[in-house]
Amino acid sequence: MSEKKIRVTQIGSGNGQKPGQQATLIGLGLNKISKSRDYADTLEVRGMIKKVAHLVKVEELA
Repeated sequence: MSEKKIRVTQIGSGNGQKPGQQATLIGLGLNKISKSRDYADTLEVRGMIKKVAHLVKVEELA
């Protein structure tokens, strides 16, 4: 059985955000608008996404 995957794309700038939000973007491997990364859909990743939900777009992959 394959693991669910999600694609996280940065749509907003980390500049001017709280330091914790900037660090979360870096932890997700995002540092430029329109940059995307694919991750396994885990609770840890979902928690990071929730912290910067206003700066990222999430898509579920097949």
